[in-house]
Amino acid sequence: MIEFFMPHIKGVFCKECTSGFCPPAVASLVKEKKSMYAIIETGGKQYKVEAGDVVYIEKLNVEAEEAITFEKVIAVGSEDGIKVGAPYVEGATVAAKALKNGKQKKVTVMTYKPKKNEKRKLGHRQPYTKIEITAINA
Repeated sequence: MIEFFMPHIKGVFCKECTSGFCPPAVASLVKEKKSMYAIIETGGKQYKVEAGDVVYIEKLNVEAEEAITFEKVIAVGSEDGIKVGAPYVEGATVAAKALKNGKQKKVTVMTYKPKKNEKRKLGHRQPYTKIEITAINA
């Protein structure tokens, strides 16, 4: 971490710097390091997850409070380095718990053709599953 002190800028407390205070722009970059993360694939999308994260993913056929295991782990990163699979990391799994199933807010789609008296209004609510990542096993 870059250590400097600028007394004319109102700073926030920073335990990384020796001065104890950092400008807000620098302090926002300071995050607590989490030990491990994984990149998983589900629903045709890829998500970067860490233990304790709550993620909204494409709808899965599970009930609330049910345990889920993701086998398609593309990469696993830790303090030691990163392991990238070809295409998936062998033996790596991500354990999660389904919190709820629901639908997103409505997206309105309008089509219109001028001078033809043709218009159509459609709405769509995408279903999702809210999950909480419990463990990353690599």
